Amino acid sequence: MTIPGVLRIDLDVQPNDDGWFKENFHAAKLEAAGMPRFEARQHNVLYLAEPGITRGIHAEPWDKYLSPSAGRVFAALVDLRAGETFGQVETFELDAGQALYVPRGVGNSFCTLEPHTVYNFLVNEYWSPERVTVDLFDPELAIDWPFPRERLSYTERDAANPALAEVRGTRA
Repeated sequence: MTIPGVLRIDLDVQPNDDGWFKENFHAAKLEAAGMPRFEARQHNVLYLAEPGITRGIHAEPWDKYLSPSAGRVFAALVDLRAGETFGQVETFELDAGQALYVPRGVGNSFCTLEPHTVYNFLVNEYWSPERVTVDLFDPELAIDWPFPRERLSYTERDAANPALAEVRGTRA
């Protein structure tokens, strides 16, 4: 990992006659894998019907544990904390067998790769509107999205987020 504190976790998905089973969150096993103690306060589930749905880049004042239950996502993380790794980008592809631990202050975004994707977000603080945002398409970040921009579905609010250079001035 290039962003300090980010942890990609391989989960044990066990096929059975009906489909599969996984322990999505098991505190003791995750701590043994290197994840800090995490006390979930809120569990959000997002259903996304089509490939190319893109959200982010948002850095909230809480830690996140992210994992798809169905489908696949491309996740792009950006370190937005003050320090030498500010602006560092790291990308991942996740399916039901992987999860990400994202520490507070690291911006996260995602793009669905398959239809009918279900994405789980566990957070250790209750939702609030406080967050730092960055433009999904900032050339300084140079995120190689899995689809051309014209095939992505994103909110105008996310596309209007400030450039990294603007955020850098607030994080020095």
